[in-house]
Amino acid sequence: MRKLAPALLLALAGCASAPVAPPQTAAPPPPVQAEADKPPAGMQYLYGSAEAAALSIQAYNALIAAVRTNLATSRPPTSAILAPEGTTAPSCAGKPLAAVFDMDETAVLNLGFEYNDARSGKGYDPALWARWEQTGADKVAAVPGAKAAFETLRAMNITPIINTNRGAASAEKTTEALAFAGLGDFRHGETLFLKGDVDGKSGKDGRRMAIAAKWCVVALGGDQLGDFTDALAGAPAARRAAVTAEPYLSYWGHRWFVLPNPVYGTGLGSGWDDTFPADKRWADPAAQGVK
Repeated sequence: MRKLAPALLLALAGCASAPVAPPQTAAPPPPVQAEADKPPAGMQYLYGSAEAAALSIQAYNALIAAVRTNLATSRPPTSAILAPEGTTAPSCAGKPLAAVFDMDETAVLNLGFEYNDARSGKGYDPALWARWEQTGADKVAAVPGAKAAFETLRAMNITPIINTNRGAASAEKTTEALAFAGLGDFRHGETLFLKGDVDGKSGKDGRRMAIAAKWCVVALGGDQLGDFTDALAGAPAARRAAVTAEPYLSYWGHRWFVLPNPVYGTGLGSGWDDTFPADKRWADPAAQGVK
């Protein structure tokens, strides 16, 4: 924000022959409006903290290690695609290898968009996001660990594939953003899948199954449960219970890898009862007059 220059007020009295009044003391400039001290806590963590960077690197390192183990112990490799109910699990036999990733806050950090979001305080607006997709390709950065992991996968003859809910109208700009972040070249319909591709839906199961029909997918990476299966929907408590039971329990850290995102998405929105079970609540005895 610009600082306003102080006005110089000189009071001149009378004509040239009359005494000149001494200049008044210049008024101090108005104070600059204080900016918000810090971004929202979730943004501080995801985009600014060493801890979030370490978690992301940890997830990508674990993914590479698990893929190596999968390839060394399974012939053919075990697929990371969990087939939707009523469909057949995809086979990996005779297929080239791939790993499938969400894009936003999994492969790239949308620093430009989130800065604007934090400064405006307006919240999510689909039209604003569409404009970001079209104009923000050079305002992103790779998620820590993603670039090295993608390079390692390619060296292992495993193709990284992006499955994102960015719009099809932004396909070209999406490839530009991925390239700007240093993640390589992607082709729409081959190694880049966008919202509505395959079945016209925002859910990703249709796209995942289409990818698995051609590729042996050995790992999935994402920041939302929908990046792994569309089956994990519903209320927060039910979702939390589901991920801790089979068949999902065996996938985390072996075939499925979650990146941190405390800023937006399906991981947010639980209420008091979902977050703090009634039998686990504590009150400070001192606050209740108990000694």
